[in-house]
Amino acid sequence: MDVVERYLAVVQGQLEGALTGQREALGRAAGWVADALVGGHGLYAAGTGHSHLLALELFYRAGGLVRAVPMLDEDLMLHRSASRSSGHERETGRAAAMLERYGVGVGDVLLVVSNSGRNAVPVELALKGKERGARVVACTSLRHARAHGSRHASGKRLFEVADVVLDNAGVEGDAAVEVTPGLVMGATSTAVGAALVQALVLEAASRALERGWTPEVYLSSNGAGEAENARHLAKHVGRMPHL
Repeated sequence: MDVVERYLAVVQGQLEGALTGQREALGRAAGWVADALVGGHGLYAAGTGHSHLLALELFYRAGGLVRAVPMLDEDLMLHRSASRSSGHERETGRAAAMLERYGVGVGDVLLVVSNSGRNAVPVELALKGKERGARVVACTSLRHARAHGSRHASGKRLFEVADVVLDNAGVEGDAAVEVTPGLVMGATSTAVGAALVQALVLEAASRALERGWTPEVYLSSNGAGEAENARHLAKHVGRMPHL
């Protein structure tokens, strides 16, 4: 089997474990998101480094929930300075400021994405988000997280403080394919994490529909969706960040 086939096999195996082996956790988290939508609240998503890609995965895209809001701190992303972002994600106080800026609170669901789950920002997001009354869902790698200690003052890792944990089934270190001895490549956390968060909002929408409430969803602006999307934007621009 060549490296591409091995990578595909790893991702398929992790997808199977993540999506079918966690139906109870997915269902519980989806029920909370449905509660938030029906109650007029939001799904907020945050991550540092590459994990912020999963917050963007949910935002302003075809088939996406209108009330999915990414929490973006450019210092925690990669485009300003990838190396400095690794230091910023270990800083205490940054997450509390993000939660205040976005107004996360009672009735909302906060999705915190961190493959390692050990740095200060994701742990603080979960702890402070719960203090503010939000329900906190973590997307992390339990195998990686359990192999390393916390960098937060509490000594806790993300999976230990979230209300519900979605495990991306990734290996320690994320890269999963040994190309040659000592050379390991092929990260999986983004691919599997994206599937997990999409499954989460799909199930949430299904549960909201069961209650007689139809969620607002974007259509493709490169298809027939421009008029529908314009209605959503007219309603939410100025009320939701980043629109």
